Amino acid sequence: MGTEDGKIHAMFLPYMAPGHMMPMVDAARLLAAAAGTKVTIIVTAMNALRIKNAIDGDVQSGHQISLEILSFPGAQVGLPEGCENMISTPTPEMSMKLFHAIELLQPNIEKLFREYHPNCIISDSLFPWTLDAANDLGIPRIAFNGSGFFNLCVTDSIIRYQPHKNVKSETEAFVVPGLPDEVKLTSSQVPDIYRTRTTFSELFDKLKESERNSFGVLMNSFYELEPAYADHCKKVMGIKTWHIGPVSLYNRDTDDKGERGDKASVSKYACLSWLDCKKPKSVLYICFGSLTRFSKNQTTEIAYALEASGYSFMWVVGKVLKTDDSDCKKQQQELPEGFEDKMKENGQGLIITGWAPQVLILDHPAIGGFLTHCGWNSILEGVSAGVPFITWPIFAEQFFNEKLVTQVLNFGVAVGNEVWKAWATEESPSITNRDDILKAIDAVMGNTGEATEMRRRAKRLGELAKRAIEEGNSSYNDMKNLIEDIRMYKSGTSG
Repeated sequence: MGTEDGKIHAMFLPYMAPGHMMPMVDAARLLAAAAGTKVTIIVTAMNALRIKNAIDGDVQSGHQISLEILSFPGAQVGLPEGCENMISTPTPEMSMKLFHAIELLQPNIEKLFREYHPNCIISDSLFPWTLDAANDLGIPRIAFNGSGFFNLCVTDSIIRYQPHKNVKSETEAFVVPGLPDEVKLTSSQVPDIYRTRTTFSELFDKLKESERNSFGVLMNSFYELEPAYADHCKKVMGIKTWHIGPVSLYNRDTDDKGERGDKASVSKYACLSWLDCKKPKSVLYICFGSLTRFSKNQTTEIAYALEASGYSFMWVVGKVLKTDDSDCKKQQQELPEGFEDKMKENGQGLIITGWAPQVLILDHPAIGGFLTHCGWNSILEGVSAGVPFITWPIFAEQFFNEKLVTQVLNFGVAVGNEVWKAWATEESPSITNRDDILKAIDAVMGNTGEATEMRRRAKRLGELAKRAIEEGNSSYNDMKNLIEDIRMYKSGTSG
């Protein structure tokens, strides 16, 4: 199809997990809002339902953005009907089935690329094969990286120098060499893919190779958050990047913020009404992302720590650990008996089961702290809201992200989890006890000088985040640079 009227046409291919899909869709909407552009997002039917309202609103606003909907081959790999996203896979075994089903989509996606022949393919980094597809069409492939510059730099140094191999135990701290700041990790916090060859090692090698050989990497970050690491990526690692975030700030009105992602179990109005009754900066918000599953014992420790803290809280309770994949919908976490009723009666806590309108909640003036798993979207959303953090990383690159918060930017404290997991759905080998959780809550929510300083730093970062996306500033300018670079590639004048 190419492009008509001289518009640049970009096709977006997000991965089927909330933490990957949400920022990519935001980025696609942001690009479509620019003059002279059109965007097509490739999704499956169930995933299309998560974003349809937002896309329909953009179309009504005159933006050229559309969905190309594919049929998902779940039945071919033994998945229950409706399981088309990582949020619906309660076990590692079920997740592997989903991975396989996603792989089966490749021929149909490649066919769409050939039919549309866009000017650019912007795909999640987890689709390395899109580089070959783009090369066959003579167009640029841009990898969308779901994390920040800091993670890219730490990962590069871990691979390059392998400092974790020089320590005597899993719990001995080491300094990651070659970075702008002193960053300390333990071997137990390093993903196993960097420590030994695993079943994902070959895929990881392909991801990194395709990222290096792509036209560039699109980053959901902003320069002022991690300037030394943005520079390190370009000057030391030699990666061409564009930082256009925080893309969550593209959701400016209450409806956009409230409907972002999945369908919330509690209405946005109920959340806001409850928060409206609380004093400014008095509520702790707790959320561990869409994939994390905790054991009943760990959930109990969290519950009793929250109650003992005396602070008001809003807790997004995650899904339960399961031993089989018979039903991808019945996964609700079990709270201590009577806990939810007690919190409702005394007004201390509001329990949200399943999905929550997180951006809307964090932006409320009553929120004074954020207990988070350190997924990159949550970090950027918390940063944009200007709130200090309590960090509790679980898996993936979350331990690296934690160090940015606690060791570099210093606007949060760690709850103390030291053990990385291969799957968010697996039970942790150890339990973080209520005393450690309570200590971290007091450190962030209290009236100490340290807490006041963290709040000051967090507020400043929030101001910088909002400024970055405004006309003439860093992320706004990099979006313009991205469009111009695609246009120059199209005309044959880029390098």
